[in-house]
Amino acid sequence: MHKSTVFGLVNTLTANRLLEKAPDSDKYRLGIELFRLGSNAQSSVREIAAPHVKRLMEATGETANLVLPDSGYVVYIDKRESPHSMRICTNVGLRLPMYCTAVGKAILAFMGEDERCIIVGDMVLTARTENTITSREELLAQLVKIRSDGYAIDDEELEYGLICIAMPILSKMGEPIAAISVSGPKLRMTEEKISEVHAELTKHSHEISRAIQ
Repeated sequence: MHKSTVFGLVNTLTANRLLEKAPDSDKYRLGIELFRLGSNAQSSVREIAAPHVKRLMEATGETANLVLPDSGYVVYIDKRESPHSMRICTNVGLRLPMYCTAVGKAILAFMGEDERCIIVGDMVLTARTENTITSREELLAQLVKIRSDGYAIDDEELEYGLICIAMPILSKMGEPIAAISVSGPKLRMTEEKISEVHAELTKHSHEISRAIQ
């Protein structure tokens, strides 16, 4: 863009508090209004989903998480840790790639095709473990299956010893606006346990989606 165009945009964004000038330099940073808008968006989903995240943990005995999409990443905005001494620990505020997480793949699978292709096309598919998908073709094929099945699984794709099952939270228009998951160590996540977790996720994801709409 021409400097004059950028200058006009920056002035408008600054006037609306979406940008602010850093006090110790001539550079600009994100403004307080963006923080306020982001906090409102997060708190709405988080407040509605919070009791469901808690009940998911209580019903399954494993760590339950709530995430929001952030371009090709997910950000963890709520969690309830498993009471077991051996558990999978995540942190609120943690940001992870979509392609190697169950929550990320659940969101990707339910996106519109154009948006999904753009995001996947921009991804750098780095191997986290031997199970991580590093082929775009393989990832896109798995997303088709996830959309058909209605849920996603991370089978030691992010971290060895970790299995995670996730489902999207959908808007009234059927767009994925968040995702919930249950994660636990591989030794406890048997086929029977995964089936139990899937049933709980189905119930709670549908209830959260209805409440948000």
